[in-house]
Amino acid sequence: MTIRIDVWSDVVCPWCYIGKRRLETALDRFDGEVTVDWHSYQLDPSIPQGQREPVREMLAKKIGAPASQVRAMTHQVTQLAEAEGLTYDLGNAVSVNTRDAHRVAHLAGQHGLGTEMHEALLKAHLCDAAVVDDPEVLVTLATGIGVPAGEVADVVGGSKFGSEVDDDIRTARQLGISGVPFFLINQKYGISGAQSADAFLGALQKVQAEG
Repeated sequence: MTIRIDVWSDVVCPWCYIGKRRLETALDRFDGEVTVDWHSYQLDPSIPQGQREPVREMLAKKIGAPASQVRAMTHQVTQLAEAEGLTYDLGNAVSVNTRDAHRVAHLAGQHGLGTEMHEALLKAHLCDAAVVDDPEVLVTLATGIGVPAGEVADVVGGSKFGSEVDDDIRTARQLGISGVPFFLINQKYGISGAQSADAFLGALQKVQAEG
């Protein structure tokens, strides 16, 4: 049997990248067939399109914390990312509205490149401090993994796949998902947050044993 994992994730979410790596570690250790489908989720859809702000400033305002506390928070998540082989640069990361990035991710998914696109977007924002609502950045990232340039430009310059993004977010709401990453295994078992590789592996083995 092939096990299906549906993942809700935002492309600017530090925990989503950590969770992706931990899932991949589990999949490397799992003896079975698994498909992974990525779904859109926006941590903050209220950010106006085109508004850009340093992540540290955004967090300070959002949680009402002093800069020192925000630095401590970002340092902690950076260390956890390091343990998964990821090098975060949250001090230079830029907060944006991620809707356009998700639309491009849906286009990539049509080409069987959904996982690769999420990887590229997460790395761009979290490790490379790229501005992931910038049309040129989105075109470069998508074409870099093999999505046809003309199709990417068409999506970036219009509103295609907006309804698919909305559908993903609506489904998340219906499932009671209030934070990401969220992993749904075979439409049956939900795993919330960046759990350990052992937790993912245990869940996969349980589903496999149930047949």
